[in-house]
Amino acid sequence: MFGRLGALLRDDRVRAISRRYFVSNGFDGALTCIGLVIGAYLTGVTEGLTVVKIGVGAAVGLTTSGVWSVWEIERAEKRAELGRIEEAMLTDLGGTAVERDKVAARGINAAASGLGPLVGIVVPLLPFLAVGGLLSMTWATLASVGLGTGILFSFGAYMGSISDQRWYVAGLRMALAGVAVAAVNLLFG
Repeated sequence: MFGRLGALLRDDRVRAISRRYFVSNGFDGALTCIGLVIGAYLTGVTEGLTVVKIGVGAAVGLTTSGVWSVWEIERAEKRAELGRIEEAMLTDLGGTAVERDKVAARGINAAASGLGPLVGIVVPLLPFLAVGGLLSMTWATLASVGLGTGILFSFGAYMGSISDQRWYVAGLRMALAGVAVAAVNLLFG
């Protein structure tokens, strides 16, 4: 079982799909978190733990959305792929290694999809755990926006590096979205 799982994790097609879901949903999570923490700050939330609790609620929602939607999307896609293979081979592949690999790949894709927003939200929330001790709400908010923007930069840099782009330009393009969300929230907050 673990040998097949390892093989699937090394499969370029499985990795490419999982990478897209992870980065796309992580992007959504980081932007959501930046908007959430700016909104909390502007509305006068004074306790870091309150921001963390709200953020965890958002993380649960986006993580569930990521896992569930991809599970269902990939179920349809993998069944269609299996159907095309069965049609070409003129045989039923139910219960075979081919079918089991499709199901396992779907699980890997769904897990990556859920992990993205979890990382994108939870990491930027960490400074709020230090409010009242090491950080004020202002500094926690600034640190959180910085972490969220840093995650966005990392996503962009990674995607740029695998596509032979200038990683720092791709990173800056992604990070700019975090700055834009923060600016719009501050402007219209």
